[in-house]
Amino acid sequence: MDVTTLPTSEVISVDYAEHVATVWLDRPRKLNAMAPGFWTEFPTIIEAITEHENVRVIVVAARGRAFTAGLDLQEFADLFAVKSDTSMAKQNRELYQQVKLMQHTFTVLDKARQPVIAAVHGACIGAGMDLITAADIRFAAANAIFSIRETKIAITADVGTLQRLPRIINRGDANELALTGRDIDANEALRIGLVNKVLDSQEAVYAHAMAVAGEIAANSPLAVQGTKAVMKAGDDMSVDQALDYVALWNSSFLKSDDITEAVMSFVEKRPPLFRGE
Repeated sequence: MDVTTLPTSEVISVDYAEHVATVWLDRPRKLNAMAPGFWTEFPTIIEAITEHENVRVIVVAARGRAFTAGLDLQEFADLFAVKSDTSMAKQNRELYQQVKLMQHTFTVLDKARQPVIAAVHGACIGAGMDLITAADIRFAAANAIFSIRETKIAITADVGTLQRLPRIINRGDANELALTGRDIDANEALRIGLVNKVLDSQEAVYAHAMAVAGEIAANSPLAVQGTKAVMKAGDDMSVDQALDYVALWNSSFLKSDDITEAVMSFVEKRPPLFRGE
């Protein structure tokens, strides 16, 4: 993938190597706070990346000393203001449309064919939680702090955390975090299952995320993407329905060049070279 062909952004940058695309939150001077432009630029870039067949894994990381401070409240002040020259019905409709747009920003990660890994360091506040709960795997640096901050600023979180977090961690833990808005550190995030692993530093968490991404990327992309699709579909199915779904999936995709390569590489005692065909 040639990153120069991707849509441009002043707050997001992209690296690509060895079938792994790293999407950087790149507004470090503002602690990667999410201003209005972010909410359209991020999904546009993610959707463009997912269309590239060479991309097998997406890593989301951040520049600077924080993953993200969440919504840029200063730049979104107009969103919360009541306007005397516009009817409440129109204002409410515009707010609904804005919320739906912001939900889409992170739903693109959930719906991406490729697995998404979040590498978190420093603050991961508010909308940062919406982002990482839409990822498939989460790693944290030891200095990471997580918070569903919305209740502390008189907002009901509405961009995905309340819907996705209870599918990741225990419902009681999810309720406590959402209702209190309190901060938790990386060790507590690990204990409750929010993150998969805690690393010593920002550099270490990114290195680990890339190592895991490389391990995933070495597998058949057909099998990896199929595994993500089948697991996500199973969230809303009974066991019997999910078993039938995977049977249908494999009857459609199992007879691939990749499975032939898997058998041949085993016989020839060499690493497989999968092409996703």
